[in-house]
Amino acid sequence: MNTKILKVDLNNIDMDSLKEAGQLISEGELVAFPTETVYGLGGDALDAKAAEKIYKAKGRPSDNPLIVHISKFEELEMISKDLPIEARKLADRFWPGPLTMIVNKNDKVPYETTGGMDTVAVRMPNHPIALELIRQSGCLIAAPSANTSGRPSPTEAKHVVGDLDGKIAMVLDGGEVGIGIESTIVDLTEDEILVLRPGYITPQMLSEVIGKEVKIDPGIIAQDDTTKPKAPGMKYKHYAPKASLVLVEGEQDNVVSKINELVQEQHKQDKRVAVIATDETRNKYKADVILNIGSRNDEDSIARHLYKILRECDELEIDSIFSESFQTPRIGNAIMNRLLKAAGHQVIQA
Repeated sequence: MNTKILKVDLNNIDMDSLKEAGQLISEGELVAFPTETVYGLGGDALDAKAAEKIYKAKGRPSDNPLIVHISKFEELEMISKDLPIEARKLADRFWPGPLTMIVNKNDKVPYETTGGMDTVAVRMPNHPIALELIRQSGCLIAAPSANTSGRPSPTEAKHVVGDLDGKIAMVLDGGEVGIGIESTIVDLTEDEILVLRPGYITPQMLSEVIGKEVKIDPGIIAQDDTTKPKAPGMKYKHYAPKASLVLVEGEQDNVVSKINELVQEQHKQDKRVAVIATDETRNKYKADVILNIGSRNDEDSIARHLYKILRECDELEIDSIFSESFQTPRIGNAIMNRLLKAAGHQVIQA
């Protein structure tokens, strides 16, 4: 299959390109497209065969549910059963935006889309290309991240092409995404409301809207694999570069000292080493490659650059990666969740 790549200007969207992409999805083909979080790999959410194509293209386990992307709230009502009042409250506040809600599904949604579950994950993306693609396709669009399963999620079209060229019909290149980490996932199907994947929207923000405490599933922020997450997809390895990644936690000076010690040990073995650092520490390391993720005073920049930096490590043919940890005030849980998964929970205390 030849994968067609179309550039789309966010400030002047070419409707012919969106119509062409929408037509492909309506015919059961797959199209990668930008959202405000990461690039998604889209297919008709109500077409079981299209869902199967998504799993095959990504090499994704079939019990890992897909997120259904919609363009208006009525589409959530169309595919859900026993929709809780909290869904409307959260949609009014956070949609379109980086929030995915899990609700009970009805028979319109095939089990191929939901990973065999009786629930469905749904969000309304805050991106003009994504929203217009949904409208032009006439479909609800199932769209996990547009990467090979287990690899760092794509924040630029070239990342998608690198993973999926020849496996999908089209890539809509809308430039670099804004947030850089996937949406928050909140489960509304039980009395206790849980965040199953942390993201840009925090539990505190959700609690303020619904007037009820929202907690984080302890399995997704555990420092090891002994506590299992509730969401099926979170049990799989994610976001991983090809090289071994180790996180180092502790006071900043101790972390710098420990990482330099670890780098020296790797150099004795003729290993090529990268360090993921910040504006504040990048000049303190002695590795082959120093990758600056941003400033600790701007946690949004850390989230935005995370996957791009992990992919750069592959391009630079790095053998070992050491990273500082990032327990930032607002979205630190989201950032550390991704890093812990990418590192296979390899953490050293400095």
